[in-house]
Formats: sequence, C-alpha cells, structure tokens
Amino acid sequence: QVQLAESGGGLVQTGGSLRLSCAASIRIFTSYTMGWFRQAPGKDRDFVAAINWSGDRQYYAESVKGRFTISKDSAKNALYLQMDSLKPEDTAVYYCGAAPDWSIEVVTTTPYKYWGQGTQVTVSS
Repeated sequence: QVQLAESGGGLVQTGGSLRLSCAASIRIFTSYTMGWFRQAPGKDRDFVAAINWSGDRQYYAESVKGRFTISKDSAKNALYLQMDSLKPEDTAVYYCGAAPDWSIEVVTTTPYKYWGQGTQVTVSS
C-alpha cells in the first residue's frame, strides 16, 4: 500500500525557516515524480514545487522561487521542502504528492495519484 506522510510543519515568524519532510514507500520514491502543494482556507490546492524521480529536475512556482528548495534523499526515501524567508502568505496546509510521470502537468493536481495527509504551516506577521 502506498503511503505518504508529511511532517515538519509549525508556527514561525515572518522571515523564518522551516523544513518539511515527506516519507514515501520505496516503490513510489524510486520511480515517481514528487511534488509539494499547499492549500489555504477557502482556496484551491496550489502547486509549490516538484522534483523528478532521479532528482535532476526541479520546478518551482514563481511565488516561492529563490526561497524554497525541493530535494530528496533516496537512502531515506524522504522528500524535503526547505522553506526560507517565509511570508504570511505562505500560511497553508502543505501536501506532498506522487505522480507517475514528469511533464508540464506536474504543476497541476491532475497527474498526482497519491497524497499525504498534510502538515500545517503558519507564518505570523
């Protein structure tokens, strides 16, 4: 059974940093594109960043480019999102997802077959 589990969320002040983690089953981690999305109350689930199965391709939403870094550790079957220079508008529930292919569609929720339960990130002003 495929499982994704996020951790690392919390409350941080503006300008602070957090690192989110997503633990994934090895079958997914070694062959799937992994992505981070976020969803604020009353809003759609928005793309944040994605990384392909080998880790040599990454893509970021413009709103986080230069502040967030997506990475993966194959030895630990772990996906990370390092978030620096956090802003109040980054407040949301953050989800990791797994998609079978790398394509332009990874910026949408459409290709993602599996999702974690989410972790709350709150940035205070």
